[in-house]
Amino acid sequence: MIIDLRSDTVTKPTPAMLDAMASAPLGDDVFGEDPSINELETLAASMFGKEKALFCPSGTMTNQIAIKCHTQPGDEVICDELSHVYQYEGGGIAFNSGASVKLLQGNRGRINADMVKAAIQPDDVHKPISSLVVVENTGNRGGGSCYEFQEIENISTLCKENKLAFHIDGARLFNAIVAKKETSIQYGKAFDTISICLSKGLGAPVGSLLLGDIQFIKRAKRFRKVFGGGMRQAGSLAAAGTYALKNNVERLAIDHIKAKEIEQVLSGKSFIKDLFPVETNIVIAECVPGFNLNEFILKMKEMGILFFAISPNKFRMVTHLDISNQMQDKLLETIHNIN
Repeated sequence: MIIDLRSDTVTKPTPAMLDAMASAPLGDDVFGEDPSINELETLAASMFGKEKALFCPSGTMTNQIAIKCHTQPGDEVICDELSHVYQYEGGGIAFNSGASVKLLQGNRGRINADMVKAAIQPDDVHKPISSLVVVENTGNRGGGSCYEFQEIENISTLCKENKLAFHIDGARLFNAIVAKKETSIQYGKAFDTISICLSKGLGAPVGSLLLGDIQFIKRAKRFRKVFGGGMRQAGSLAAAGTYALKNNVERLAIDHIKAKEIEQVLSGKSFIKDLFPVETNIVIAECVPGFNLNEFILKMKEMGILFFAISPNKFRMVTHLDISNQMQDKLLETIHNIN
């Protein structure tokens, strides 16, 4: 038995999802003729109250397309220093859009309206033009941290007042929605554009969606082609996404419960110095000075439990739909027995 806690990206399609993929009607999506992709895009847009959606291979692509659409070369993007768009997208903001980045030091990846207001550049030829604010919910590097929705609304209002675009990297947005008992429609009203990932907690094998108005998605589709993301008969992948949106959102609460159980067991171990508050499905723990984290990770791997360090003294575990109750019991027992 392998218990893989490295990420919620490691999930495999369930038999029911595979059946949906196998029976999906296909067409050429570059021509707009794949019925399964059209169905997925329509479903996702309606869930958030947006006019259109665009199916892409990855969340990095949806984020990078959004940034490209919202900025001109020489503009500046405002985001938290831990943001995925800055930390984990290969320098794409500079490479793809020719934009600079104003990094803010938020609270576990979360920024606020006052910080954004202070970061907006003055109208000065010496300065880049502030044109876009990006937030991430939940915050990966923040241990699955969730925004309070009032703060999102505060930033949204500020962006409108200052004519800034507002984009959310919602790779794990449904985790936040479930945890905070919010609605997707709320997010559709607050943001100009939204990226959601299907291949993390929702369990699809591939794919993300970019949501916005009709003109934005028309422009985004052109950049998707330029970025090499135009797919042909990809309806089988889209069918997995449709299945995920219809069946795997509410069950995210189960992953959150499992993460809280891991947090509780770890909190009682002498080698743990601190834990990020667990809000969703990500557990980040800091070890006491002198603890051999690499040896601990290797020892757990020998027992079939996989996770990794995110710094010399911190490690991360992520729960997901492929962690069965039996696996969870073994994991908790194993941690409990470690001295």
